[in-house]
Order: sequence, then structure tokens, then C-alpha cells
Amino acid sequence: MKKEVLKEPIYVEEIVDIIRSGLSNEEIKEKLNDYHDNDIAQSLELLNKSERLHLYNILGSEWMSEIISYVEDPDDYIKELGIYKLAEIINEMDADDAVDLLEDIDENVKVKLRSILDEDVQADIRLINSYDDDEIGSLITTNFICIKDNLTIRQAMHELIQQAGENDNIATIYVVDEEDRFCGAIDLKDLIIARAGMALESLISYSYPYLRDHEKISESIEKIKDYAEDSLPVLNSENKIIGILTAQDVIEAVDDELGEDYAKLAGLSAEEDLQESTKDSMKKRLPWLIILLFLGMLVSSVVGVFEDVVAILPIVICFQSLVLDMAGNVGTQSLAVTIRVLMDENLSAKDKLHLTFKEAKVGFSSGLLLGMLALVFLGVYIYLFKGYSLGHAFLISGCVGASLFLAMIISSLVGTLIPLFFNKIKIDPAVASGPLITTVNDLVAVVTYYGLAWILLIEIMHIV
Repeated sequence: MKKEVLKEPIYVEEIVDIIRSGLSNEEIKEKLNDYHDNDIAQSLELLNKSERLHLYNILGSEWMSEIISYVEDPDDYIKELGIYKLAEIINEMDADDAVDLLEDIDENVKVKLRSILDEDVQADIRLINSYDDDEIGSLITTNFICIKDNLTIRQAMHELIQQAGENDNIATIYVVDEEDRFCGAIDLKDLIIARAGMALESLISYSYPYLRDHEKISESIEKIKDYAEDSLPVLNSENKIIGILTAQDVIEAVDDELGEDYAKLAGLSAEEDLQESTKDSMKKRLPWLIILLFLGMLVSSVVGVFEDVVAILPIVICFQSLVLDMAGNVGTQSLAVTIRVLMDENLSAKDKLHLTFKEAKVGFSSGLLLGMLALVFLGVYIYLFKGYSLGHAFLISGCVGASLFLAMIISSLVGTLIPLFFNKIKIDPAVASGPLITTVNDLVAVVTYYGLAWILLIEIMHIV
């Protein structure tokens, strides 16, 4: 009987049913071979403790090392495994996965593990931990194939087969010279189809891209994406390979960067999570909130300057939030576009000028259209529901429309020029611009709206 390949997947439930089926250990193991390690990892939370302990024994340390790397919150399972079983699993893990797992382990447990983990595993963990979290070296894995450049094709194949038993990242084979300095890389396919009499050097790509261990992750993302390789070697100052960066590592790095940028745009220094303490969250948020408090006071004081306008023509306050919100929206959109464009390190002055004019045109066009809509619809609303004459109603709505038009143009420019300025003076534009743009746009909108209301409606048209 054929399996339904395109059936809606309910793998986790199927895995639980297999484990509870009462089949022999070998039969359970054979059936679980059909499922991805990630699905088995997700099934753990549906099992009780005795079922999980039984599963750990069935699968063994090597398989469990793959499964546990997919568990988001492994703390409970770590306690169940026991110190010696845990050590066996970590010894089988890739170094980068072992580092991630150890971050979730209590310090007392780490102390006990140090005496029983394999020395080479400890060395790899120490290497990765020696780098700052924002450096490429903190993302490496030591799971890769590396051969000498003076081998024959036959010797290279033998070395590949021998190393593949311990390392599964074999699509790209890295080549070093006699002093272990990086030379280049060989595609696995090229080595497989090569004839025995060919020279190994004819297969080596000597200009293969690489990364430096102390490079900043944020500054390397575009470079990594441009090359689009399954993996890239990471070199130290002596041009020796310390590890590689895999496609999965790149995806995680991009995801982390996006999360961090999102947090920065909210005025946070880093992305928060559910486990973070209230004190730590406050430390990240308070500096910008204090700055924004004083900027908010400035906006409020500016509004106070125009209190005579509100006293003479109270209706204008009804549409203040409309102008402020639209100015804030268009400013935030321009900010998002500018931050995205600034990720390109090769951006020229001409490109920046083009971006500024483009965002100004978008603000002009959007402001013109929305201003006209505000003029028409608000004019009708004021005439019908606020008791003003038709002429006065459309003068007021015209003032709102004109304010909206000007505020959106200025806010587009503010949302573009502020991050460009911060980028120019080497300050992270995401951190500095995010919370600042909203307050500056509020100030722009308030001055524009109440200024026009005072000049056009009171001083020129004498509407009271």
C-alpha cells in the first residue's frame, strides 16, 4: 500500500502514536527514520517523562544530538537526561549547536560537564565562545571537510570518505596548503567526476569567497547573500580556516539581524524575549523614553504657543490628530525604505540624492492626493455637522488639506535625511532614527498645521 505523500502533514501526532504503539525498539526506530528530526523534537512535549526516557534510550546519543538541537526550550529535557547522557549527546553535536545548548544550561551543570566532555569538543566550544556575539566567528561550525592541496585525486577521494564519517557538510571541500593556510575550494560534484590522472589543482577554485572571523555579522550579511553559497569558510588573521558558515547559519543570522533592527526601530538596544527580566527590559527602554519625554515636552510647549488659535477657532483641534498621524505614517515609511537602502555599503552620494528626491516626490504626490480628499470630505463634514457656512467650512478643510500636504512632504524628507545623517556620522541609523522620527514629525505637523491655521484662517480670512 502506497503512502499518501501530499496528505496534510500531522507528523507530530503520528510520531507520538508510533512511540506509544507498543512496537519493539527496533521497529519504533525504523519507523521514526521516516520523519525529520525537527518533527521528533516537537513531539517531545506531547510525551510524558517515562515515554521520553524510553525514546532517549531507543535513539541513542548520536541521533538525540540532532533532535535536541531543534528544541527551543531544552531545560526540562536536559534535567531528564542526566549529566552523563547529556555529555554523550553534546560530544556528538556540532560545535555551534553545542554552544547554543550550553547557553540554556545551569552554571553548576556546566562545571560538571567540563570534566567529562571530549577535549576536542571543549576546544571547539572555547573557540566559538572567544568571539563576541556580533562577530562572524561566533556563528561558525567546525563540521566541514578539509584536504591538502598536494593530494592526488584518488587520495582526495579517500580523505573525503574518511572525513565524511564525522562531518556531513560535504557539498564543498576546502583546500589548504602545507602550512594549513586556505587555498580555495572544490565542488563535490567536480571531485566525483574527476579522472584519476587529473591534477587536483585543476579542480580548485582559488578565488573562492571567504569571511574573516572578527568581521561584524551585520556588515557581512549582504556579502554572504551575494555569493549565495551553501557554505563559506571563515579565516583567522593567519589565513587558516577556523570553521565554516553554513546556509542555515546565514538564515539564522539574517533572522537575528531583522529582529534586532526591528527592536532598534522601536528604540531598544537589542531584541527582547519572554525570559528577559523586567530590570533588563527597563535598561534598554528607559534611555530613549527619557529622551522622548523631553522632546515630547518640546512638542507640547510648541502647541502651547498656538493656544490662541484654539481659543479663537476651537474646531481646529478636532483635526490635529489627523495631520499628526498621517505625517507620522509617511515619515515612518520613508525611514523604513531608507534603512533598507542603507544596508548596501556601496551606496554612492548620487544614490543617496536620488533616494531623497524620490521620497520627496512620494511625499508630494501622496500629500497632494490626501490633501485634496481631506479638503472635500472634511468640508462637507464641517458644513453638515458643525454649523459653519459652506464657504467657512471649505476654508477650514482647505487649511487641513494644505497642512496635510506640507506636513507629508516635510515628514518624507525628515524620514529620509535623519537616517542618512546618522549613517554619515557613523551612528547606527536604526537605533537613532526610530524613536526620533515620530517626535520630530509630530513637531513638524504641529507647527505646520497651527501655523497655517493662524495665518490663513485668523490673520487673512478672519474666521472666528
